[in-house]
Amino acid sequence: MATTPPPDAMTTKVEDKNFFHLTLIIIFGIFATTLPQPQVLGRLPLQFLLKNQLHTKPDQMAFFFLACGLAWYIKPIAGILTDAFPIFGTRRRHYMLISTSLAAVSWIGLAVIWHVFPTYWALLTGAIIVNVFMVMASTVTGAFLVEAGQSFGATGRLTSVRMFVQNVAGTINGYVGGMLASMAFLWVAGVNAVLVFSLFPITYVFLKEKRRRDSNTQVLENAGRQIGNIGRSGTLWAGLGFIFLFYFAPGFATLQFYRQTDELKFTPQFIGLLASIGGILGLLSSVIYGYMIKKFSLRTMLGFAILCAGLGTLLYLPIFYTGSKSAMLIDGQNGLFFTLAEIGLMDLAARCTPIGSEGLGYGLILSVRNLAIFGADYLGSKLHDVNPHTFTFSTMVWLNGGTTLIVLLLLPFLPAAMMRTKDKPTPSEPDPELRPAEDDI
Repeated sequence: MATTPPPDAMTTKVEDKNFFHLTLIIIFGIFATTLPQPQVLGRLPLQFLLKNQLHTKPDQMAFFFLACGLAWYIKPIAGILTDAFPIFGTRRRHYMLISTSLAAVSWIGLAVIWHVFPTYWALLTGAIIVNVFMVMASTVTGAFLVEAGQSFGATGRLTSVRMFVQNVAGTINGYVGGMLASMAFLWVAGVNAVLVFSLFPITYVFLKEKRRRDSNTQVLENAGRQIGNIGRSGTLWAGLGFIFLFYFAPGFATLQFYRQTDELKFTPQFIGLLASIGGILGLLSSVIYGYMIKKFSLRTMLGFAILCAGLGTLLYLPIFYTGSKSAMLIDGQNGLFFTLAEIGLMDLAARCTPIGSEGLGYGLILSVRNLAIFGADYLGSKLHDVNPHTFTFSTMVWLNGGTTLIVLLLLPFLPAAMMRTKDKPTPSEPDPELRPAEDDI
């Protein structure tokens, strides 16, 4: 359902900004709010702490990462704040400056907590606090991406940029995370604190925003308008349901970590290398999608990517995933095809988001994504823990791949007009609409 364009007071007027500066903020924002998360660069070090020092079972480890991402599941609250409640007269700038500073401080605090109270629940509490401030910075970045993408008709390309940067972060995460997993936790906290704080000077220099004064009544009206826009957007809710069902496939990520360490005897450094290989192939996906979305519709790109991702998941069956060589090949193809599917889904999210509610709408979709990913992993670990003979590792792989492929049946039910869209060409390119369409599937 179309929404009424919001009044000027609720927009940041992307069209009046320098597109290069916007892209720079988006790139640095994605990198600095992706890599230094407890679930990303902190994941391998935390996994080895939990497994080797706290002796947790797979379902306890999966619950840790499900629970520590609590702030990511309520990301729409951050979206409402940055969309409708200016702080010091700005909707983006001061939220970013404050949140990056507090996220860096919280990482150092997490190291102190682990040193003083080396327990499961203390570590979890500290990780939750870190994520609270990471979420706010991430929400501001996402709002800029949606605003710029919709204003310049480039949601697909900017989403590709987003995923490219995320995969750069993933590539670094694998190698560096493997090294940090064998070092003192203070190093983990310090590296992450520096990374997230690196966004502060970029924001201070390039993110200029005209200050304004809103009355309390205007602020409340803005918040109500955001919620109303979201509630009336049938397109958004259709995309939200599709994204949730794709990600909520009974997971085996934590079970895979235990299999890699206990059965296959992989070292932290090699597990990190596998993540880097997946990240490098994910970079290729970003380039491919950015080029192909100008030629093929969103429907075609999503269908192809989900099909490949679902079939590729089945390669994690123990008959295929037998050692270091097969692991590198299989994790590499997963990085290629799963990332391609993710880019398509995030492009769908950006196109679904109502104008004027960028932070709230995009934040809502990403919250559902994060909850589905970690919830599915916990579900898979719990099923295996309760009945390991029925829900074997192989069974969980079949369930994950099968439920991913079933989502393809829902593709025709997404709004046809949106699914037929492609990215607009850049000014130097001819308009593809003037040529015969290459996909009328």
